[in-house]
Amino acid sequence: MTFQVELTPIAEAQIEQAYLWYREQTPGFADNWFRGLMNKIATLQEKPRRCPLAIEHEIFPEEVRQLLYGKSKNIYRVLFTTRETTVSIPYVRHTAQSPLTEDDLESYL
Repeated sequence: MTFQVELTPIAEAQIEQAYLWYREQTPGFADNWFRGLMNKIATLQEKPRRCPLAIEHEIFPEEVRQLLYGKSKNIYRVLFTTRETTVSIPYVRHTAQSPLTEDDLESYL
């Protein structure tokens, strides 16, 4: 079964913010990072449940999993839910960021 993958506006903004930061720091890396992230996200079209539950799974109203992207100190967590044939990505966060709290989820709910 193939799933449709959708980014929420919050996730899109988080990706754009990271991209712009990388572009300021290391311009040549930014485009490669973005393409790699989008290619990794596209893998969720097939077997998204292969990914482990996210640490925040207990505070979400539905099951939330995470897909990791990156290397070493530069790893991002793509948080997502699966509903029928749709994978929805509400957040993309750097692993250095604290886990989401219930207060953070107000924008999700």
